[in-house]
Amino acid sequence: MFFKMKESLMKREVEIPEGIEVNLEGAEIKVMKKGKEMKRKLPGVLIEKKDNKLIIKTARSTKREKKQINTVVAHIKNLISGFEEEFVYKLQICSVHFPMNVSVKDDFVIIKNFFGETKERKARILNEAKVTVERDIITVTSTNKEVAGQTAANIEKAAKTRAKDRRIFQDGIYIIEKPGKEK
Repeated sequence: MFFKMKESLMKREVEIPEGIEVNLEGAEIKVMKKGKEMKRKLPGVLIEKKDNKLIIKTARSTKREKKQINTVVAHIKNLISGFEEEFVYKLQICSVHFPMNVSVKDDFVIIKNFFGETKERKARILNEAKVTVERDIITVTSTNKEVAGQTAANIEKAAKTRAKDRRIFQDGIYIIEKPGKEK
């Protein structure tokens, strides 16, 4: 018995807003607006530009390719929406046992006196992200969602409690607000 593969092509369309220019070079997509430019490699799918639309398609239409197309569409939408507004992550500094000192220096967030440690902890700030510290709130902003998210995760991970009961020792830095998620 032979099974026939699906013959229809899987495709999705993304509309390009006015004022934004999109260039395709192989698997790389460049999105530009008013001198700003963001690029991203998106291998595994075919991307075509027609008029004001990007058409993303694959040769086969299986569940795996459908997931891949949806992921690529989400990446493209994030690139485009980064020009309209910045992505903002907010983190809360929680220090119950010892007062923590958090500051920004060069490309790092420096965490001092975490649980009374004499050695300072560092979290790397990625290229395009801007970090500000105001009292007990850390704000991470960037036009690239992945850069902002990774920087926030780096800060949260640097202040992670290890080898202690987390129910009692709740000191740390925690993400309290993400872009697109309202409280």
